This record gives sequence, C-alpha cells and structure tokens, in this order.
Amino acid sequence: MTESKSRAGGAMPHARSEARSEAQSHARMPEAEVKSAMLGFLAEFGAFQAEVKSALQQQDERLTMLNAKSQTYGRPALSAHAEIEVPHVKAFDAYIRTGDDDALRGLVLEGKAMSTAVAADGGYLVDPRTSDSIRSMLVSTSSLRAIANVVQVDGPSFDVLIDRTEVGSGWATEAANQTETSTPSVERISIKLHELSAMPKASQRLLDDSAFDVEGWLAGKIATRFIRAESAAFVNGDGVDKPKGILLPTKVANASWTWGSLGYVPTGAAADFATTNASDCIVNLVYALGADYRANASFVMNSKTAGAVRKMKDADGRFMWGDSLQAGEPPRLLGYPVLICEDMPDVGTNTFPIAFGDFVNGYTIAERPDLRVLRDPFSAKPHVLFYASKRVGGDITDYAAIKLLKVAVS
Repeated sequence: MTESKSRAGGAMPHARSEARSEAQSHARMPEAEVKSAMLGFLAEFGAFQAEVKSALQQQDERLTMLNAKSQTYGRPALSAHAEIEVPHVKAFDAYIRTGDDDALRGLVLEGKAMSTAVAADGGYLVDPRTSDSIRSMLVSTSSLRAIANVVQVDGPSFDVLIDRTEVGSGWATEAANQTETSTPSVERISIKLHELSAMPKASQRLLDDSAFDVEGWLAGKIATRFIRAESAAFVNGDGVDKPKGILLPTKVANASWTWGSLGYVPTGAAADFATTNASDCIVNLVYALGADYRANASFVMNSKTAGAVRKMKDADGRFMWGDSLQAGEPPRLLGYPVLICEDMPDVGTNTFPIAFGDFVNGYTIAERPDLRVLRDPFSAKPHVLFYASKRVGGDITDYAAIKLLKVAVS
C-alpha cells in the first residue's frame, strides 16, 4: 500500500507539470495572433492613408489649375449688398438714436462713375435704402413729378436748349439762283435748383427705448413733407426760392398764343362749365394742343374738378370719363390719362382748373441725387430734430406742349 501511494505521489507532480506547460502554451498563442493582426491592420491603414493623401494632392492640383484659368482682374462687383447693408443700417441707426457718427464716418462706400452719393461738404447722408424709399414715395404720389421730365444734375442749375424754329426751305428750278433760307435759333432755359427741406422730430426717450423701424418712420415723415411742398410748387410756384409752376406764365387765348405764354380755351360760362354741351370745352382743349404732343398728353386737375367732369356726357349720352379696370392705372378722360393733383385750383370765375399737355416735353424737374440728414438734439429738448434737405427746381421748357382750360365766357 505504501508502494502504491509512492507511485501515485510520483505520478501526480509530473501530470501537474504537463498541464501547466500546456496552459502556458495556449496563453502564448492569442498574444501572437493579436500582435500579427495589429501589424497587418497598421500596414493596411498606412497604405490607405497614403492613397488618401495622393487623392487629396491630385484634387488640390486640379483646383489650383482651375483657379488660375478662371481668375480675372476686373472692376468691383456692381452690388455689394451682403457686405454693406448690415453695417450701414447699424451705423445709421446708431446715429439716429444717439448721435454717434463714428460708424458712419468709418464706412467705406463703393462709388461708381457718374455718382454724387457722397456730399462734397461732408454732410451726413440717409442710407441708400431710406433714400430709395423716399424717392419711390415721391414718384408714386399725385404730384406733377409722376408725369413730368425728371433729370438729376450735379450743378446749381440745369440748362435746357430749345430749338423752336425751323430751317427755311423753298422750291428751286434748274436755272434760277438759290436764295438764302432762314436759320433756326436756339434759346436756353435755365432751371435753378432750390433747397427743399423737412424737419421731423422724435423724443430722445422714444429713440432710446423703442424697437420700431427708424428708417421707415424717417422716410415716411420726410417724403410726406416733400410731397406737399413739391406738389404745390410745381403747380403754383413763383420761382422765388422755389420752382416755377405750370400756372406761373402769362395766359392768353389760344388763338393768339405766342412763345413764353400758355394758351387757354374757355369753358363758355362765367363761373362754371356751360349748362348745355358742357363737354365741348374739354374736346376743344384736347384739340387746342398740337398733334405731335397729344400722343403723350395727360389731364391734370384736382378731385373737386374731377367730380364735376366725370358727370359729363357726349352728344350720344355716353360718359366721357372712364375708370381704369387695372390696379395702378389712372382713370382716362377722352382716352387720355388723368392725374389728380390737389394743388390745381377749383372751378371758379377766371380760374384755370384743368391743364392738358405733354408734360414730359413741357415741364422739367431738375434735382440733385443726394439727400442729407442732420441730427439736432439741442434746439427742441427733449426732442431730437432731423433736418433733411435736397435741392430741386422746375420750369416750363416747352410752352407749346401745355394748354389750360379757363372758366370764362371767352
């Protein structure tokens, strides 16, 4: 029994040794496989990285070649809206609210040829969006500006050269001596520019606390003031610190019309339209204008006169007035557009309530394109005044292109 235990005890350590050796061998095998797999992965990743670098380098070379071929050296872009709108609006808003003009002075505006967007004397300018809003409101209202000739000038006046004579001519025979014919004469009409101004105000507290649209508010206030002043001057202006109106020149009967005066046609009644055949005076007014002007002619009258004229009928009982069927289009009288201008006189004795003519040729409005705004926080405390000014002038440039209707028997 002792011998058997001895053999068993001798066999057991040998078995343990073999088992330990086998376990160590199995433990070393995964480490080798992992190391081999990692080396393979790193090799493949290095090859992939080299391939990506090569592809990126080729792409970069192609982009460089395309840029070199497409590069041009031209003038600046016509519009830089995205770059200038935000800083310009912010600068203008800061100036309106607090009077801080540092941002305005630091703005670099892109100037184009034939532009006077920057005043020579360093005055503050309304930003382009506000200036455009004011101009659009001026054009869209019932002012003579809507149908007259509007030009922009840089100087203090605008000269119009008028050729109102014709070159003489005559019939000639083969043997007769050729006689000298008359030579046309050229006249000059100088339209002086006058300063038109508006001065809306707002409290400093409102400007500090309110989040309303400062540009829209300011544009509306200025445009309203300018519209009223311009419309009155273009019709009744006397030329003293304001434009000359269409009713300023001497009026004479159309049969005796001469250059420098305006011809008129009577209504046939002393204080109103004639009770019978009232529409005849309108027809006479239309055909008092030369045929070369009638193609682009328009009527101008106020609302009260329009209310009386639209009741008129022709000999067949048809209304002479026709309302427009399209939005934005003016009504028509005898087929010609009608501009309702409230500054025209009412129907009364010896008044001229209706004008008819080609105002593009007959009346010229000259203005400077720049619009300036000065901020004054001192003169009307606690309010802030905004003094806006522009220069504009107007005058008749073709006396044959405009005819008037006079309330008179003859």
